[in-house]
Amino acid sequence: MNEEPGVLISMCLFGDGASAAIWSDEEGDGRWKVGKFDTIHVPEHREKIRFINSGGKLENKLHRIVPELAADAVEKLWQKRQTDPDQVLAHTGGRDVIEALEKRMGWELPETRAVLKNAGNCSSPCILFALEERLRQSENDSRYWLTSFGAGFSAHSCEMWR
Repeated sequence: MNEEPGVLISMCLFGDGASAAIWSDEEGDGRWKVGKFDTIHVPEHREKIRFINSGGKLENKLHRIVPELAADAVEKLWQKRQTDPDQVLAHTGGRDVIEALEKRMGWELPETRAVLKNAGNCSSPCILFALEERLRQSENDSRYWLTSFGAGFSAHSCEMWR
């Protein structure tokens, strides 16, 4: 690690995490189904968020407009959804990303905020942390819309229903 401000900020914003989900093709009452997967890849913004090799170390390069880039991409995915969900669940991405998503989509993201508070931005696994949080809280939901994003620049979504 070096003491450049960009490296220090990146280390404060990003962590490492892991999550897993067990999927089955068994039918049953109350079982969740997952589908309607979609991806947007915006290679012209590749340089805005990426890892680079610097002196034998990986450094995360993160531009100030990343929250708006994330919101732009997620908004495009959101417009393609099939139906309105009971709740939207998102990759944490940091406070500014969450605020940009909430503003653009018109949804509050309490589970996403809880994950950021309790686990930080531990990258893609955050989406399953947010899903777990929501499943714990709400037994009556029947539809979710999930979104995540990352380097490249890419954004992804899927829908869950039962």
